[in-house]
Amino acid sequence: MHPEKSLLRKTGEAIKRFDMIREGDRIAVGVSGGKDSLALIEALRLLQRRSPVKFSLCAFTIEQGKFVRPVQPVGELIRQRGIEWVHYTDQASLNLIDDKPEHGCDLCSRYRRRAVYEVARNLGANVIALGHTADDACESLLRNAMYNGRLSSLPAVVNSREGTARIIRPLIYVSEEITSAFAAQLGIPIVPCVCSFKTNTVRGHIRDAMAEPGVKQSLLSAIGNIDVARLLDPRFLQSDMETEAEEDPFPILA
Repeated sequence: MHPEKSLLRKTGEAIKRFDMIREGDRIAVGVSGGKDSLALIEALRLLQRRSPVKFSLCAFTIEQGKFVRPVQPVGELIRQRGIEWVHYTDQASLNLIDDKPEHGCDLCSRYRRRAVYEVARNLGANVIALGHTADDACESLLRNAMYNGRLSSLPAVVNSREGTARIIRPLIYVSEEITSAFAAQLGIPIVPCVCSFKTNTVRGHIRDAMAEPGVKQSLLSAIGNIDVARLLDPRFLQSDMETEAEEDPFPILA
């Protein structure tokens, strides 16, 4: 299927299924400079024209000192499409590079999250759209299960802890094969982060495990097809345990 058609179909499916966008929303799109977030803003712009639901778009980029080259061409592309773009330099993240040069992704993400909420608030946005894809959702599921001891992934829709914004992930059904093909088709100026070039990482190992044909789609299906009665969380098993206790198929014989 044509990359644009695939992108719009799967993005539209996610938006409809999870009620991501509502009348009058002002959506701030987080643009990292990579193919996924740029595909997201383009998809939302195209869907905006067709949707009966009226919403507005703006965009922002958080500068943490890790882009391999200036990100301004990305901003120019966005502005040419009539969308407001803010380039926010997070000084705390820049200090982190000097103070803790070996810091990991979790700490960097924590700093970025704080900046994202601040920028979205200043833009008057009540919705924050992030460019996480189906690949990211599958990766998150495996990483949490293998390294954090819990079954969880990236939610399609969630409210911020303060309740001031709704975070949505419209690309949650879109594979990175689609975003890559779409970005190449449009000639989008990709500005990657230095972290994407790191080797021998947990993310790299997990992505290698997902490379086998069909694995990614099965994982994505599993995230939306949970059989809680077959897991070990007693919060979900309690009622079944009580029933089994009443109807014990193997009673102890006196």
